[in-house]
Amino acid sequence: MRFRVVPAAYVLLLRGTGGDAEVLLQLRQGTGYRDGHWAAAAAGHVEADESVFAAACREAAEEVGVKIEQADLEPLTTMHRTHANHDPIDERVDFFFACRRWTGEPRLLEAAKAAGLEWYSLAALPEPVVPHERYVLDGLRSGTLPAITAFGF
Repeated sequence: MRFRVVPAAYVLLLRGTGGDAEVLLQLRQGTGYRDGHWAAAAAGHVEADESVFAAACREAAEEVGVKIEQADLEPLTTMHRTHANHDPIDERVDFFFACRRWTGEPRLLEAAKAAGLEWYSLAALPEPVVPHERYVLDGLRSGTLPAITAFGF
C-alpha cells in the first residue's frame, strides 16, 4: 500500500542557549488527540498551495500571536511518522523548526484547544509531552537530533 502523507509544521519557540534554553509549550485540550499532553506551542497541518515555511509562520500567528519571518525558521529535523495502523490520517511527515526571533509576546489564542502556555527548560520538561515531540526536544537538548528521523516504525 502506498504511504499517503499528511504534512505538518512544528515551530519550537526557544529562548536562551545551551543548557539554559527554554521552549514554549502548550497543554493540549479539546482536540481529541493527546489531550492532557504538553506540545509545541505552534504546530499544524500544511494547507493546500502553502509551503511548509508559510505554514509554520501562519501557525505561530494563529496559535500564539507572534509574527515570524521565514528567514528566522531554523530547520531541526524532518520526521517520517506512523501509528502503524494503516489509517491515512496517521501517516505523517512532520517538519520541525526552531525559532529564536519573533515579533510580539506569545499568548494563548486558541483556548478551546489548549489549557495553558508555559516556558520550560529543555533539561526539565513537563510530563507528559506528546511522544514524537518529546523525541525531538530530547534530541535538541542533547545535540543528537538527526536531520531526518523515523518514528513509529
